[in-house]
Amino acid sequence: MVRIGAHVDQDDPLAHAAARDADVVQFFLGDPQGWKGPVMPASADAIRDSEVDVYIHAPYLINVATANNRIRMPSRKLLEGQLKAAASLGAKGLIVHGGHLNKDDDPQIGFDNWRKVFERMDCPIPVLIENTAGGGNAMTRRLDTIARLWDAATAGAQDPSKIGFCLDTCHAHAGGEDLIGIVDRVLAITGRIDLIHCNDSRDSFDSGADRHTNLGTGQIDPDQILTICRTANAPIVVETPSEGQADDIAFLRKHL
Repeated sequence: MVRIGAHVDQDDPLAHAAARDADVVQFFLGDPQGWKGPVMPASADAIRDSEVDVYIHAPYLINVATANNRIRMPSRKLLEGQLKAAASLGAKGLIVHGGHLNKDDDPQIGFDNWRKVFERMDCPIPVLIENTAGGGNAMTRRLDTIARLWDAATAGAQDPSKIGFCLDTCHAHAGGEDLIGIVDRVLAITGRIDLIHCNDSRDSFDSGADRHTNLGTGQIDPDQILTICRTANAPIVVETPSEGQADDIAFLRKHL
């Protein structure tokens, strides 16, 4: 049986998992919009001993692709700190966005910078690179740039098995990728999907808007979401509004 859970607040992840009947929790270690290092939850020991699978989402500000040294260097440091902290919690992986460049930058700069990250960083647990929804200069909005980033990252990695992929259904829809057949297209690039972020989208196809909504209430056909979840053969995390997460998990369990 596929394991299903939700992105929850970091105050008491296991209590939130129980309230949602979740097998999996994902949460932040600290401020997702800040540069400070990771903050371990008070229940760290219980989390490590729990049968609930844990994933940590890295802060949104991390942008290791950028040509701007004042952002790239702190991003690398923060990414490494988050990775070590996630590993100490027994997390299955650390999810990180692909970042972006400025409009006049050569895209190769971003791919080279991702390669350098994995050349220099030891990965005690997998780093799961996630597709993103918006921005014409985003590194992981389109599958063609994801393919180039993947090649660069795995070429530089000390252990390519520690580089994974997180497929977000809302991001793919809003980013302009057809959801029909997307699992096969991703697997042709990466050979793996480690986690599904299972989200409906409040906005239209190719809108570039990263706005999640509960399953069946947005612009994505629920059958398309179910097909992705069935064929990806990966754990599932809903990142939908919290008041509907228990219903989203129940819907997935009923139909998968």
